[in-house]
Amino acid sequence: MVSDLTQLAINTIRTLSMDAVQKANSGHPGLPMGAAPFAYSLWMNHMRYNPRNPNWQNRDRFVLSAGHGSMLLYALLYLTGYDVSLDDIKNFRQWGGNTPGHPEHGDTAGVETTTGPLGQGAATAVGMALAEAFLAKTFNRPGREIVDHFTYVLVSDGDLMEGVCLEAAALAGHWGLGKLIYLYDDNEITLDGAADMTFTEDVAGRFRAMGWHTSHVADGNNLAAINEALASAKSVADRPSLIAFRTIIGYGSPNKQGTSDAHGSPLGDEEVALAKQSLGWNATDHFHVPGAALEHFRGAIDAGAAAESEWASRFAAWRAEYPDLAVDWDRAMAREFAPGWRDVMPSYEAGASIATRSAGGDALNVLAQFAPTMIGGDADLAGSTRTLIKDADNTGPNKAAERNLRFGVREHGMGAIVNGLALHGGIVKPYSATFFTFSDYMRPAIRLGALMDIPTVYVFTHDSIGLGEDGPTHQPIEQLMSLRAMPNLHLFRPADATETAGAWAAIAELDHPAAIVLSRQNLPVLAGNDEGIHEGVARGAYVLSEHESGAVDAIILATGSEVSIALDAAGLLEEADIRARVVSMPCWELFEAQSDDYKESVLPAGAKRRVSIEAGATLGWRTYIGDGGIAIGVDRFGASAPYTRIYEEYGLTPGHVAEAVTALLAD
Repeated sequence: MVSDLTQLAINTIRTLSMDAVQKANSGHPGLPMGAAPFAYSLWMNHMRYNPRNPNWQNRDRFVLSAGHGSMLLYALLYLTGYDVSLDDIKNFRQWGGNTPGHPEHGDTAGVETTTGPLGQGAATAVGMALAEAFLAKTFNRPGREIVDHFTYVLVSDGDLMEGVCLEAAALAGHWGLGKLIYLYDDNEITLDGAADMTFTEDVAGRFRAMGWHTSHVADGNNLAAINEALASAKSVADRPSLIAFRTIIGYGSPNKQGTSDAHGSPLGDEEVALAKQSLGWNATDHFHVPGAALEHFRGAIDAGAAAESEWASRFAAWRAEYPDLAVDWDRAMAREFAPGWRDVMPSYEAGASIATRSAGGDALNVLAQFAPTMIGGDADLAGSTRTLIKDADNTGPNKAAERNLRFGVREHGMGAIVNGLALHGGIVKPYSATFFTFSDYMRPAIRLGALMDIPTVYVFTHDSIGLGEDGPTHQPIEQLMSLRAMPNLHLFRPADATETAGAWAAIAELDHPAAIVLSRQNLPVLAGNDEGIHEGVARGAYVLSEHESGAVDAIILATGSEVSIALDAAGLLEEADIRARVVSMPCWELFEAQSDDYKESVLPAGAKRRVSIEAGATLGWRTYIGDGGIAIGVDRFGASAPYTRIYEEYGLTPGHVAEAVTALLAD
């Protein structure tokens, strides 16, 4: 039997949610009203967390993948004592508030990840559970378990329809992530109507086929059954679990419960009043939080403090017994590499010919030696992306906690999982890898990583028409500019092996998401000192070559494989007594962060005759070449042929660049 106090607490979640949505005249009241019982049971009876320290390292994680139901989470955060006030609830979905329409990591204490695009939270949570498994293997010792927590995810029908969720869930089952539990709000309703218009599959059967433990609670208001299902799922150590709770969307609303009308719109003042009456509330009370319910919820503060205190004692004993491990732990939690990594970054002889994908693998492996929790992997392309960590094991069936993450052909899930690794904490520079054109498959995950501004690394190889014979399906054209347009994301396209090492060095100290775009074809190693080139890369753009007099008749700007073409063009121009400065621009975002004086030193305002060359869309280059400049690039799809022939046909040659500069000077 449910106690009066428990029912009061559950109904407080419901009424706060419907009031906030109604006041905002925007939002989704149905999910919080239907899911309140199992969310209450989880937060009050099963989850370990400390509202006064949302970043406690061994807390259980809760991800609201169905982010449209955000008021459920905000109500729980306020009621249990996080830094969310009743005024914040009243300010739901308003400018400057910390209770946005969908949960946003960094805006609200206790929000583990940004959700809203369906499926992303469910997939990101797989990365969190993977991080827990890896850190447990790395740092736990017999009798000294300091990493031991669950990741809980509230998923909806919409989440389970999205491909990204299925990609990640398949890996979770394959890897045997037993600390991951999906809570499926099985309310049979989507935005447009009954879920069975589009969704009739056997969800539990599908998850069992992917290696999950599943269970079903037929009545989403039955707290005894809810608690039993949660306890059972927690006891399954070798598989992730999915619990399907049959709930009623908009529960308590006499005219809208169980219908799509309760999904994505306010109930209306009259219906809110009727719903409150049906729940035993005063219809005229708005944002009413009964004192007994609040006191009950706020018990989570003392419980959380006690749980963290107990863990802190265990952690102190572990630290004393394993001081060397403790040093690694501290660096991992600070996202730092051990000292000395810069001294051993790869160096290359000028004139050698090396693909930047190979140089990228060299640099990655150096960094991996200085951070034992640096892990990552590829979308079934390790032989091509060169991103395997040497002498490290691969993930596999029931084998999650390894450094080389084998994602299979699941780019979208891969991107979200890597985001989860970064969000969890303790994983240093988690990375993914695939061909650059397939960044489109994972773009929503990259966008969320950029929105959250988390230090993930997305490695992309086979960066241009330089891919050659595989043809236009595999040759990226618009992707460079598309990703440059994404706020917070720092995109690096290094010119050679030395710049590639410099790019990884910059990424190692960058507290933002980064994409590094690398060539398949060999590129000449440019002349110059490593230290100077690394410094130039860290500034985003630098003067690579100019006339010995320092005079500048024209500037040629380039990135990646086209930098060597620009240098050859400058040589041709010098033969014609034209003094061309060559500027390498491996990272526009870092260059924009430099001082005005530095930017002027690289691109003097008086030097207006400028030509850019890049094997991608020319859109965007006007920023640096001006309206009178010439952008040489690729504004059509590629072709299947040896890459040298494609470069000739598309005008990406020293001669064409030299002709463009000469034409500007003739004006």
